[in-house]
Amino acid sequence: MWDRLFTNVTLASMAGPQAYGLVEEAAVAVQDGLIAYAGPMAGLPGGAARETTDAKGALMTPGLIDCHTHLVYAGNRAGEFEARLLGKSYEEIAKAGGGILSTVKATRDASEDALVEASLPRLDAMIGEGLTTVEIKSGYGLTLEDELKMLRAARRLGTERPVHVKTTLLAAHALPPEFKDRSDDYIAHVCDAIMPAAKEEGLADAVDGFCEGVGFSPAQIDRVFEKAGELGLPVKLHAEQLSDLGGAVLAARRGAHSADHLEYLKPEDAGKLAEAGTVAVLLPGAFYFLRETKLPPVAALRQAGAPIALATDCNPGTSPMTSLLLAMNMGCTFFRLTPEEALAGVTCNAAKALGLDDAGVIETGKRADLSLWRARRPAELAYGIGVNPLIERIFAS
Repeated sequence: MWDRLFTNVTLASMAGPQAYGLVEEAAVAVQDGLIAYAGPMAGLPGGAARETTDAKGALMTPGLIDCHTHLVYAGNRAGEFEARLLGKSYEEIAKAGGGILSTVKATRDASEDALVEASLPRLDAMIGEGLTTVEIKSGYGLTLEDELKMLRAARRLGTERPVHVKTTLLAAHALPPEFKDRSDDYIAHVCDAIMPAAKEEGLADAVDGFCEGVGFSPAQIDRVFEKAGELGLPVKLHAEQLSDLGGAVLAARRGAHSADHLEYLKPEDAGKLAEAGTVAVLLPGAFYFLRETKLPPVAALRQAGAPIALATDCNPGTSPMTSLLLAMNMGCTFFRLTPEEALAGVTCNAAKALGLDDAGVIETGKRADLSLWRARRPAELAYGIGVNPLIERIFAS
C-alpha cells in the first residue's frame, strides 16, 4: 500500500541514459517520504495506493533546489538601485553609507524574529515555483552574535515552511567597519571564534567565503578552509566573480562542494573543478543585475565534464531575485546552457553542490521531493519568462 501514486506522468527523472532521464507514460509511487517506484507504467508492480493522481501526461521533475542564496537579511537596497540609474557611482553610494555595509547595519539591528518575518515572503515565492530545498548563507552580521542570529533564523525557516534548509556560514563575506584595515585580524576572529561557535551549536552545514579584491585574499580564505577542515565542515566559495584570483582552483584543491559565480575563471582551470568534483555554480541573476559582460567559460566547463548548477543568488544588493525558473531562462539566454543543463542545474547538480545524495533525481530510495508541471516537454521550464506552470509540489517531510 503506497501513500501516493502518480500515473500517466511524463517523467524527467534527471537520472538514466536518456536526455533528462525522460520516460513517457510513467508512474511514480511514494511511500514513507521516499520514492518506491519510478519508471514505465507497464513496469509498475501490482499494488494499491491511499491516493492516486492521474497526471494526464503532465511533466514531473525532482523538486527544485536553490543551492546559493543569501535569503536571510533585513532592509533592501532599492534606493541604491535607483541612485545608480541616476548616475551615482558605487563609491559615492558606499561613502554615503550604502553598499553591503548598509545591509549589515540593517541585519544587525533586526531581531531573529524580524529576520524570519522578512525572509518568509521570499521563501514563499521560491516554494511557489516548486522549490523543495534551499541553501541559506549568513554573511550580513559579521559579528559572532549576528552571524549566529542569521543562521538560527535560517534554520527556523525550515520549521515555518515545508522546505529543506541547508545553512552556510559566510562570515568571511566582507570586512566589518570595526575591523577596518585589519582584515587578517578579522579572519582570525572568524576562525577562532565564529566558526567554532557555529559548529558547536550545530548551525552550519558548510563554510563559504568571498575571494575577491573587495573581499578576502586566497591566503586568507585558505586559513578559513583550513579551520573548516579541522571542524569537519565542508566548504564552498564565491570565486572569480569580478577578477581571477585563483579562488576556484583553491576551492578545487580543498575539495569544495562548489565554486560559485566564475565569470573570470580561466578556461584552462575548468578541468581542475572537474577533477575535484567541485560543482560550478553559475548565478545569472547577479550577472544580469550588475550588467556584467564577461561570460563564465561554459564551453570549457562542459568539455571538462565539470558539473554545472544554477541558483538565484537571492540577495539585496546584486541579485534581488527569488525565481529559479527565471534563473533557468537566464542561464540559457545569457550563458547558452541547454534546457537540459539548466534543469540539471537546479536539480541533480544543485544537490551535488550541497553535498546531498538523496535528492535532485527521481529514483527508487531517494527522497520524494517532486514537482508536477503543466508542461509536456522539460524545455518548457526554461523557455517561459514570468511563467509559473507548477501544478503541485510534493515534499518529503
